[in-house]
Amino acid sequence: MSPLQYPWPQTPDPATTIEVAHGVHWLSMPLPFALNHINLWVVQDDGGWTIVDTGIGNAETRALWEKLLAQFSPVKRVIITHYHPDHAGNAEWLCSRFGVELWTTQGEYLTAHAVRASAAGYTTEAVLRVFQRNGLESAKHTAMSGRGNRYAELVPDFPHSYRRIIDGDVVRIGPHGWRALIGHGHAPEHLSLYCEELNVLIAGDMLLSTISTNVSVWSIDPEGDPLRLFLDSIARYRELPADVLVLPSHGKPFRGAHDRVAQLEEHHRARFAELKQELEKGGKSAGELLPVLFRRPLDAHQTFFAMGEAIAHLHYLYYAGEAQRAPGPDGIMRYAAREPI
Repeated sequence: MSPLQYPWPQTPDPATTIEVAHGVHWLSMPLPFALNHINLWVVQDDGGWTIVDTGIGNAETRALWEKLLAQFSPVKRVIITHYHPDHAGNAEWLCSRFGVELWTTQGEYLTAHAVRASAAGYTTEAVLRVFQRNGLESAKHTAMSGRGNRYAELVPDFPHSYRRIIDGDVVRIGPHGWRALIGHGHAPEHLSLYCEELNVLIAGDMLLSTISTNVSVWSIDPEGDPLRLFLDSIARYRELPADVLVLPSHGKPFRGAHDRVAQLEEHHRARFAELKQELEKGGKSAGELLPVLFRRPLDAHQTFFAMGEAIAHLHYLYYAGEAQRAPGPDGIMRYAAREPI
């Protein structure tokens, strides 16, 4: 039996909400992906409401917001946990409508603009070049090429100014203070917000209840170690009360944050052990190791994220001194078990 407790068995229907703590309302918006919805939060503020995360910027989501805004108006500010399109897609639309500021971290604000503009190395082709060097099959490369800037479609506009939130800042929303916890690995400076008075954590994508957060190596930091950053980040949630109510962006609100951190740590330890066992057999690329980490057929969209995750796991082992690597004659990076000293 899972040690996690789920106070609400059902996700709210579209254009409806559930109050999960005093003045904190849970709503969901549909997504056109396998992960088919995102949780968003509306928090009672002085003379209005604060919105935390916004959904993708399409007509369906905005029509649902129109219905909700009849109840949750005026909006006093918009906060996004990170730049990903299901969180940031309607930030500008909402901020402009109510003449309010966007609040977020600097890393997320600047990254959103860079990805929208295909600047600073944020292009599909740049990512695919990294994946090719790590053994992506040519057929999968072809299927992923020429996709254009999907991010700009889902985030059609974005604010040109913002209010910066730094780790440890306390954001006052109505009568309560929400302390900022900045995490890394999933996004550059992912924002979570903890309210001690309500014992509630708006966790974003950093602490999900039933799936593991995507942690990938991308083209702008092709030698990075994001999985180490992620594991270090989620360990901080042990500083919060064990019975804190966690509000994740996907899945249902739950209690049992300490247990969930332990589950995620064990999940990654198991993946590391499986990879190390496979590396004992000889040099393997990330592309060749996808079946070890993902035991189901992957379409092109899933392979895109799976490659990033596989590289992240291998980088973790390499930088921890638990694997060695070298490019082969074909230029593809391959990893092997570390030889005894």
